[in-house]
Amino acid sequence: MPERLSAVIITRDAADLLPECLESVRFADEILIVDSGSRDATREVAKKHGARVLHQDWLGYGKQKQFAVERAANDWVICLDADERVSPELAHRIQDALRAPEFFAYDMPRCNRFMGRWLRHGEGYPDPNLRLFHRDHARWSDDPIHEHVITTDPVGRLDGDLLHDSAVSLADYLDKQNRYTSLQAERLHAQGRRVTGARLVLSPLARFIKFYFLRRGFLDGVPGLVHISIGCMNSFMKYAKLMQLARTSKS
Repeated sequence: MPERLSAVIITRDAADLLPECLESVRFADEILIVDSGSRDATREVAKKHGARVLHQDWLGYGKQKQFAVERAANDWVICLDADERVSPELAHRIQDALRAPEFFAYDMPRCNRFMGRWLRHGEGYPDPNLRLFHRDHARWSDDPIHEHVITTDPVGRLDGDLLHDSAVSLADYLDKQNRYTSLQAERLHAQGRRVTGARLVLSPLARFIKFYFLRRGFLDGVPGLVHISIGCMNSFMKYAKLMQLARTSKS
């Protein structure tokens, strides 16, 4: 008898993205949506697909996801964002793993779609993500951004891709990155971290060399170049914002 599984998804204004995500996890025994105040038809779309819907005011990414995990009906959970979906191959691998789990947590490659292209190199792939786990043995970190699953147990690896449409448009993607770098800088500042001018320059340069050349991001064409360039700019802006916060706090 396979372990029972809950698919857990946090949402806000995700009505357009949600149908494909929900269809991809129909194999789960439960689909749980935790919504943080959508103004579109997110809740209606979720209920139409048979999902159980709860409301929780926004807590930050890590805490919001952990809130959802704790309210799932089953101990085994697969956690998704609304702009992600489980590929058919990954769905089969998940079901196979849950027939006789060898681990309490599993990661999987995530394939990112950017500017209309599925990235297969550089920062875009394989981008391993731990998303399937038994909640007694793993949990989401409390990080407000760049949250991750924490476990002290060995982690298994599943084949098959978790598919991620990383942005509706380039403008939306850039807006998101701007918010993320501000949150990252604020967190580093709160931790007492400081940055030098050398790191401001060298961090994006090292990132470009690693992902564009060593990880062969150039094979993803123009979308790969743009994706990596934005990543390098993120490194630069995160540290520039941290530097500004440090100088402002002294004045």
